[in-house]
Amino acid sequence: MESKYDPKTTEARWYAQWRDAKYFKPESAPSPNGTYTITIPPPNVTGSLHMGHAVCYTIQDALGRWQRQLGKKVLILPGVDHAGIATQNVVEKEIAQEGLTRHDLGREKFLERVWIWKKRFGERIISQMQGLGCAFDWDRERFTMDDDYVDAILEEFVRMFDAGMIYRGARVINWCPRCATALSDIEVEYVERDSHLWHIRYDFADGNGSVTVATTRPETMLGDTAVAVNPDDPRYAGMAGRELLLPLTDRRIPLIFDSYASMEFGTGAVKVTPAHDLNDYEAGKRHGLPMMVVIGESGKMTAEAGDKYAGLTREECREAVVEDLEASGNLVQIEDYKHSVGTCERCHTIIEPLLSEQWFARMAGTTMIANAIAAIESEEIKFVPDRYKRISVDWLENIKDWCISRQLWWGHRIPIYYAHDGKFTAAKTREGAAARLGVSPESLRQDDDVLDTWFSSALWPFATLGWPNDTEDLREFYPTNVLTTAREILFLWVARMIMTGIEFTGQKPFDDVYIYATVLDKQGRRMSKSLGNGIDPLEMIDKYGADALRFSLMRLASKGQDIRFSEDRIPEARNFCTKIWNAARFVNMNLDDGLDITQRVGANEAYTVPERAILSKLQATVATVSSSLASYDLDVACEALRGFFWDDYCDVFVEWSKSVQRGDDAAAKARVQLVLWHVLETFLRLAHPFMPYLTEEIWHALPHDGDTVMYTLWPTVNEALVDPAAEEGLNAPQRYLREIRAAHQELGVPIQEQQLLQINEDVDAASVSSILKAFDPRLALANVGQEQIEGGATGFWLPVSANVQMFLPDSASIDLAGLQTKIKKQIAATEKSLASVQGKLNNPNFISKASEEAVTKSRADEAANLNELEKQQRQLAAVAARLG
Repeated sequence: MESKYDPKTTEARWYAQWRDAKYFKPESAPSPNGTYTITIPPPNVTGSLHMGHAVCYTIQDALGRWQRQLGKKVLILPGVDHAGIATQNVVEKEIAQEGLTRHDLGREKFLERVWIWKKRFGERIISQMQGLGCAFDWDRERFTMDDDYVDAILEEFVRMFDAGMIYRGARVINWCPRCATALSDIEVEYVERDSHLWHIRYDFADGNGSVTVATTRPETMLGDTAVAVNPDDPRYAGMAGRELLLPLTDRRIPLIFDSYASMEFGTGAVKVTPAHDLNDYEAGKRHGLPMMVVIGESGKMTAEAGDKYAGLTREECREAVVEDLEASGNLVQIEDYKHSVGTCERCHTIIEPLLSEQWFARMAGTTMIANAIAAIESEEIKFVPDRYKRISVDWLENIKDWCISRQLWWGHRIPIYYAHDGKFTAAKTREGAAARLGVSPESLRQDDDVLDTWFSSALWPFATLGWPNDTEDLREFYPTNVLTTAREILFLWVARMIMTGIEFTGQKPFDDVYIYATVLDKQGRRMSKSLGNGIDPLEMIDKYGADALRFSLMRLASKGQDIRFSEDRIPEARNFCTKIWNAARFVNMNLDDGLDITQRVGANEAYTVPERAILSKLQATVATVSSSLASYDLDVACEALRGFFWDDYCDVFVEWSKSVQRGDDAAAKARVQLVLWHVLETFLRLAHPFMPYLTEEIWHALPHDGDTVMYTLWPTVNEALVDPAAEEGLNAPQRYLREIRAAHQELGVPIQEQQLLQINEDVDAASVSSILKAFDPRLALANVGQEQIEGGATGFWLPVSANVQMFLPDSASIDLAGLQTKIKKQIAATEKSLASVQGKLNNPNFISKASEEAVTKSRADEAANLNELEKQQRQLAAVAARLG
């Protein structure tokens, strides 16, 4: 083994070897024991690896590697999404540099350009996943524009159309005037902006009184068809049916009662613009209100806005309307106001809620929704963390019809075909549609729109495996085992996969849904390009190695909270990798050539306390890592691995083993070498899912059996090696050693050539003394109560802790007066800390208002301070007594 681990060369070499050996394919499993399947959330074909991806794919890869070691046939199926609007925008920008638009090229030529772009740049994120170490089956990689996948989408559409679940109608949707298409909710990015709240007076038509409404969009008042108040608002009792004059127009609009109007906001009256607000649209339907579209698809005012305003942009119209309201006396007040404004995620144009004719999928009341709710409520599909179960059910119970059409060219063109007489049907092919309508194929016109990207990705778990065909992969690997995903696509994607999976296959798409934490910066903000606070995982891999990045992310991947991540976290993981490498080098250099690794470690009376203790702690680590992976507590698994290897194996057992290696007992050397190798090799198998490259490199450097650690059997607990007594037998000397070293450091007292100790506990003196001497030959136990040392040396016993004292002989190197002063200062600091924490605990407000965690911590701090103070006072008394 080299003196220093080099992740760059190691990672590239091993990944190439794994791929060439086909280790990522389920067919490579040597001992099939059932299957384990993950279909990865497909990233956008325009995408590049970011920290959210790094978390998601590392989790999936770790789970898959673990399951391979359990003997399963593991399929982790990768792929990418065509990302309709994102990809179209990228290519439109590219051709714009040539002075062209997509309309200049025409649909066919434009799509040719998109495919050329995809071939040049569409595989970037795939290579980046590979750099992260993802053991995915690249031979089964799928793209949502593959012919087989397109066939599945067409099948989905036609089945839903034939079942009466797809219709064309007008509803309020998210519209981007720049991209000229409908958007899904996730494609709308809300940005905090400074604006105003305009208070506008609407006079009653009978001349008796008025109502004031407040709005952030005064230009939309031109499309108002009512003003709404809450029916329980006493300020408007008895006013139902009264009419108001709409300012700047000659229209009268009704005052309606609707519970969606908030009594707490402003005057309690809200303007209702059904064609430009989703809530207003629903209110408009409830009350049968007219729906006036006063802002068109281009973002400019329409003729319905009135001759004066038609053709103005939204911003120009706002300025004109405010000016006219002020002139008419209807502008009551302008208030500074900060609020979230919906913008297009791609081009950052302010979106327009717009009444638009689109294709919709009927949702509410369908068996598709009922079956999805039943699967979640019964926990046939389990959510982790479980709070997302209720959130998902609530969304499904209140679901609205789904806008599935997009005004794009790149994507899955809607398979609706129109005849000359206006009749239309859905079919997978033009010929199929012609047969359904009884006309010639040439006479048909296909719908120009494409399908929402989420409509196609909803089929991902089963369409990637061959549905609607009865394929071997579909039979063997579906349903899948777990979906790992971010919470922001819980509804747009996760719920829809459940809906379609049960509807089209009769089976759930996955057993578990693991919602991983969102990666935030160290200040708790979302990472974004606009904030400039993102961390590029590729740069981190280049700087520290993939294993260090993976382990640093998994250490923080708690189910309970989001990840606050900074680059500072990665060196900690890199240092752990270095620790593993250095320990492995030591073990490797100290293994005799004749070590028989077939002679696996088992219960052996000849084992010493440290050997039995490390083997016992290894069993506990195996149990913790195994159960934590099963429960998706990957952070717990990582902490167990780190704590065991660094604290127990390296700092204790490896250090202790050096004294055995230096000795003359050949049998003891052989025994400790076997234990050193066994524990290290077992640890490598446990750590492999998290640090695949490092563990493979070390495993091959050690005596081993097999071609790759990836297919070694996952360790299991050997109950015969569980030995709590041995663990405590090692823990006690270790505790004494820490306490003695801490006392020397805190008090500034030099350690003696022979440091005598008193242990006031019931311990095996011979065993404790042997272990202490192995770590520090100067340490020796004395008889309890001994006050004078051989050779006539005198001194005194200084308390180290509740159960340990060390003998300090009279020596010119020990300044008793200075020591007394130092202890007094320590006592003063401890008393100050104690007073502070007791002040909080004696404060009724703290006890009643602070969190249970905070109160518990304060009580623990109080106990620790009291213990420390008691020790320090005993030390002071011992020094004072010696001073006379």
